[in-house]
Amino acid sequence: MAHFPGWRARPRSSARTALATIGAGLLCATVLGSPALAEGAPQETRTTAFAAAPADDDHLALTPPMGFNNWNSTHCRAEFNEAMVKGMADLFVEKGLKAAGYEYINLDDCWALPARDAEGKLVPDPKRFPHGIKAVADYVHDKGLKFGIYTSAGIKTCDVLGFPGGLGHEYSDAQQFADWGVDYLKYDNCNNLGVDAKKRYTTMREALKATGRPILYSICEWGENKPWEWANGVGHAWRTTGDISDSWDSMVSIMKENLALDEYAGPGGWNDPDMLEVGNGGMTDTEYRTHFSMWSIMAAPLLIGSDLRTAPQSAFDILSNEEVIAVDQDRLGKQGKVVSSEDGRWVVAKELADGGRAVALFNESDRPQRISTTARAVGLPQAAGYRVRDLWEHSDAHTAGKVAATVPAHGTVLVRVSLDRGWAQLPPAVASGADGRAITEAGGETGLSATTENLGRLPVRSLTTRLTSPEGWRVEADSPSGAPLLSGGSPFRTTWRVTAPQGTAPGTYDLTFTTTYRTLSGTPVRASSPVQVKVSVAPADGTTLISDLTPLATTNGWGPVEKDRSNGEAKAGDGKAITIGGETWDKGLGVHAASSVEYYTAGRCERFTARVGLDDEAGVRGTAAFEIWADGERKAATGVLTNLQGAQELTADVSGARTVRLVVTDGGDGKDYDHADWADPRITC
Repeated sequence: MAHFPGWRARPRSSARTALATIGAGLLCATVLGSPALAEGAPQETRTTAFAAAPADDDHLALTPPMGFNNWNSTHCRAEFNEAMVKGMADLFVEKGLKAAGYEYINLDDCWALPARDAEGKLVPDPKRFPHGIKAVADYVHDKGLKFGIYTSAGIKTCDVLGFPGGLGHEYSDAQQFADWGVDYLKYDNCNNLGVDAKKRYTTMREALKATGRPILYSICEWGENKPWEWANGVGHAWRTTGDISDSWDSMVSIMKENLALDEYAGPGGWNDPDMLEVGNGGMTDTEYRTHFSMWSIMAAPLLIGSDLRTAPQSAFDILSNEEVIAVDQDRLGKQGKVVSSEDGRWVVAKELADGGRAVALFNESDRPQRISTTARAVGLPQAAGYRVRDLWEHSDAHTAGKVAATVPAHGTVLVRVSLDRGWAQLPPAVASGADGRAITEAGGETGLSATTENLGRLPVRSLTTRLTSPEGWRVEADSPSGAPLLSGGSPFRTTWRVTAPQGTAPGTYDLTFTTTYRTLSGTPVRASSPVQVKVSVAPADGTTLISDLTPLATTNGWGPVEKDRSNGEAKAGDGKAITIGGETWDKGLGVHAASSVEYYTAGRCERFTARVGLDDEAGVRGTAAFEIWADGERKAATGVLTNLQGAQELTADVSGARTVRLVVTDGGDGKDYDHADWADPRITC
């Protein structure tokens, strides 16, 4: 990890189209109503043409909206009610979220009764909101906050109970919302009768405009009709993905979809990868910091989706980090661009209004990794030195140009890099951590190397390093572990021998690499970075189905790698039978390009073979190329395959390799339905 003084330590499924049409499912979207309704839809007499957003509400979203929405934490359960909504408004003030920039308190589905009244008006559920919606909006406004509401651009909303939607009632509903004091409308996409999305959403845009009340308009269309290409000027934000869930795989898959759309976001119109899950409990705090960091560098709306009345303090600490929020809210309005992405190491850079760059070093993998870039690579001009501000540690240092850190598994280091004439007054940034991954067996020994690099121009002195391990393990240094001086731009390398005790269970074990030094001014610095050692078991003698083994590490384009199933893109177990060219296999791996699955072979194995190809469920769009790597050397490859081809046999000599890695690339045409199968994968040892 880079040490700074003071540190101590896309639409994906055809099923979604059916859901939008028939209204089954719990997806969210903000859409515009349509003047040309399908037969059987309720009708209003007004019609409208596709139009740009009026100038009088351009100010509503000069930066991405920030606030709260209840859906991720409550769905349609009884706890979604007036008391909860008021409680969120209270906490926004009490916990400093309002001061940090959050302003919208938004209701989601299930706030209304299942039927309109005799006049065709929406009726608030009297059990949930006994004083009505306007009273709740007034309470929120009295706190100095804004109030939002939800409906769908169909005849019913997305909940299975099917509350009244806005299709055919756009002008009446918009006026009701304005009369209640609504400041934000989330417009969903269910039960839309197949009416053209642009027309549906534009009708509601015009209806909102007709009320005369400024209402931020969020189009929740799930990215089905590429709203990023047409919704700027219709709405202020547009959903680019399906619904998020409180899991690492869901969050990363959605993040990847949204990262590709950076050119479409800007002041007044934002890509929306759905709400924040921070505080809901399905991810670690490290993963939630990544979630918040990446949403901020993508200039995404920051809508809290957890029940803050029960959320841990760590959630407030993440959500209220004003330096990270400032990246999201930067007035230039640029979405971050991917600078590089390889083997789970991501660099994403966002241009800022002050001329600097926010840079995210994101580690998608399940092990610590060193991630680096340069000031020039992220768009800054050549300079003798730069200021680097760590936005989670709130500390400053200088660099001669390199930006690097050892990033924990699933973690993100977020920094601001800027030109600063006073850079020489700052201490140098120092990055240190273990290189690669150490693997051993119980009772066995493995070597581990670590590097400490001075990224600045000024030296540091009295450098010492130390590697600490779990109780019972043995760690011995094979080289000097310290130096009196480490010059600017210089690395210091140490090597260690690590022995796991006999009887150590297979798994991942955490060690800590600690670096201490003094700056030229005498300031002591102590910083730690994570190290992992994998204790594994080599395959048995004979031939083994590799899908029955536990991999050392996996990365996958969408969702997790599936065992004996195809790739379902969202969560473990959601795939189907592995099928290539009409032939089905019971055993194998289902992946999605770009993918990597690595196994420990301990130098004991000789041959790997599998039948490979695009799963039949991918349709005609999928392409992929399959590769077998042994100890970092490519041993076999297929070239680009499509699902018009049947299963291909792929075999490689892996003699003497300690690790074997199965790689799938996207075929060079982008990651679109690249469901790839390793069928009947066998290794002989």
